[in-house]
Amino acid sequence: MATLRMRLAVAAFLMAEACASAQADTMPQLQFSNPLLLSQVIWGAIIFAGFYWLVSRHGLPQVDAVLEKRARTIGAELDAARQSKQAADAAVAELTEARKKAYAQSQAAIAEATTAAKEAAAQRAAEVNERLDRQLADSEARIHAARSTAMASLQDLATGTAEAVYARITGLGPDASRLGHAVGDILRERSLPVRDTADVA
Repeated sequence: MATLRMRLAVAAFLMAEACASAQADTMPQLQFSNPLLLSQVIWGAIIFAGFYWLVSRHGLPQVDAVLEKRARTIGAELDAARQSKQAADAAVAELTEARKKAYAQSQAAIAEATTAAKEAAAQRAAEVNERLDRQLADSEARIHAARSTAMASLQDLATGTAEAVYARITGLGPDASRLGHAVGDILRERSLPVRDTADVA
């Protein structure tokens, strides 16, 4: 403010000096020997000084206050913007971290569910295999028992059939001992179970 006042005063002084040194016949308005011109210059200086005083005392402080208020407002808005940016950055970081945690938890849950499903499937498969093995063993046992029963009655069935055929063809009763030996020999040739001929007799 003081520097501005000093500059204005120096400019007014230099203007007056220039006007005084620039008198010429072709420019009567610069002839300071004329009392009318001198009074105009004095009144001009008074008016300029008054205008300068009004500007320096009232105009410039208001402009300065407006500029300071504007600077404070801009500074406050910039601070608010910085705080908002920091809050937004913090929210983004928090959201990113939450997404990472949620993804990790979901992956862990998926892995756990997959492992549990595999274990349950393996257990069910083992139970099914065990049940099938038991059923297969039971079936094999029943088949073996049925085969044993069938094989045990095969010799009697073959002997009875041979006796019936022999009696029908010859009309006579066959020799049971010889017929039993013959049936036993045939069964042995075919690797079938044969009881002792004494049991047959």
